[in-house]
Amino acid sequence: MPLIRKSGGDTRKPDADPVSVLTALVNGNPDERWAAARAAVHVTGGVDALETALASEVDPRVREAIFTSLIRIGSAQSVNAIIPLLKLDDASIRTGALDALRAMPAAVRERLPELLNDRDSDVRILSCEIVRGLPGEEATSILCTLLAHEPEANVCAAAIEVLSEVGGADAIPDLDRCAARFPGISFLSFAIKIARDRILTQLTDKHV
Repeated sequence: MPLIRKSGGDTRKPDADPVSVLTALVNGNPDERWAAARAAVHVTGGVDALETALASEVDPRVREAIFTSLIRIGSAQSVNAIIPLLKLDDASIRTGALDALRAMPAAVRERLPELLNDRDSDVRILSCEIVRGLPGEEATSILCTLLAHEPEANVCAAAIEVLSEVGGADAIPDLDRCAARFPGISFLSFAIKIARDRILTQLTDKHV
């Protein structure tokens, strides 16, 4: 019989040299940095090196490989390496960071209270998107807690948008209280109405 190569699994070279991988990640050309970013998953000190490289990497393809490797590692250290990027002015980096955090909800879960209380309202808005990846009941609880004290209408709107997709019946009273706290903001009133209608419709459909 012909030899059939198995797909998937660990495809790294068993003799990969950690020093060479980590050096190439910072000093190599784009192709070498891309390959090193992928290989860094398997070497000691990989997360530290990926974090250092991410701070200065300008090639989108290499940066994507770094994010992917941090996701594959999926540790608290990976999360710590990515979170600061949510504050950067570069929209493409913020988007990459957000997508990476959304891809490892278990690892980022412990940091969510901190993120949702960050002084930067943009970070709080982005963090609502991370909550979207959690189970419905947990997401509802977290976002309703946010709505109870959040002073920025735009952050409330971000939370309400997510609740409209994943929220359960427990969200209705908190949506109503939020509407009462911001009576003069029409876009927020509209968002709350949409969220309430969607949640109630979903509840009705479940009982049909």
